Amino acid sequence: MAFLSRFFSNDIGIDLGTANTLIYVKGEGIVLNEPSIVARHVMTKKVIAVGMEAKEMMGRENSEIETIRPLKDGVIADFEVTEEMIRYFIRKVQKNKLFVCPRIVVSVPSGSTEVEKRAVRNSCERVGAREVYLVSEPMAAAIGIGLPVEQAVGSMVIDIGGGTTEIAVIALSGIVTAESIRVAGDEMDRAITEWMRKKYNLLIGPRNSEQLKFQIGSAMPLDPEEEAPVRGRDLVAAIPKTLMVDSREIREALADPVAQIVAGVRRGLERTPPELAADILDRGMVLSGGGGKLRGMRERLIEATSLPTYLDSEDPLSAVVRGNARILDEFERYQKVLY
Repeated sequence: MAFLSRFFSNDIGIDLGTANTLIYVKGEGIVLNEPSIVARHVMTKKVIAVGMEAKEMMGRENSEIETIRPLKDGVIADFEVTEEMIRYFIRKVQKNKLFVCPRIVVSVPSGSTEVEKRAVRNSCERVGAREVYLVSEPMAAAIGIGLPVEQAVGSMVIDIGGGTTEIAVIALSGIVTAESIRVAGDEMDRAITEWMRKKYNLLIGPRNSEQLKFQIGSAMPLDPEEEAPVRGRDLVAAIPKTLMVDSREIREALADPVAQIVAGVRRGLERTPPELAADILDRGMVLSGGGGKLRGMRERLIEATSLPTYLDSEDPLSAVVRGNARILDEFERYQKVLY
């Protein structure tokens, strides 16, 4: 049966993110990148839509439909919905397979508890995985970027995802120091929503906040500064309203979450052994994750630490799932990083 399972199913690497789930299938590449959102019927709990289709419904639900983000701060908040989501995604990428019994490598935040790790493992096992291996997100990101994680040299990665920011110094196939803070892309979106409510009495949804962040958000001054329209509901007049905001205002809204990420990086550096700190001084830090694409984030880290900082040149968002892919492709080589 083990032989047949290997023959009829491809191994799978999953980046189970708070904001997006990315899936790699061995031999096929990255085949799925969809929002980690599920829409279901309120009364029957029957799943109506998953991923991109569910995101389109977000903020537009009627009384019979609810949209759920089953992962919060990088870990499972709703076990049943997460299981449904994983099952849907695996079936989608394995649709042409006779048997669905893949080996799965899943990335988890470095600060995950044993209970949280067990929840991820159990969810994958219950959807039909033959074997389930876990790898910490910063380790997967470092492997995906191409850092020499097996060598006796320090590599530092800063992975800013949707729910968590993972900061780690890696050497000899292990994490030497790790800082996992639950401030990342989602917290930036919430900061924009709250700022618009306080300054303009304008209530905007999470999709509009995310759009503003991508359009004109930044961690450092832009040249020139930019403007974008935002639509929401006026809390005083109780009617829909559109107004223009500029990048200075959104940067002010993002100041606190950005400062918390920078403080986390500094704490990680303070705890780094001297020999590895010297390596990082020479080699610099690498920035990955969707939040790493915030304009000016790299420059802000350089300003705060005086260390060379580089953005993943291939695709910051897919660094973790690319790492999972390399682990599956060279399983014997990277077995030490799995648990």
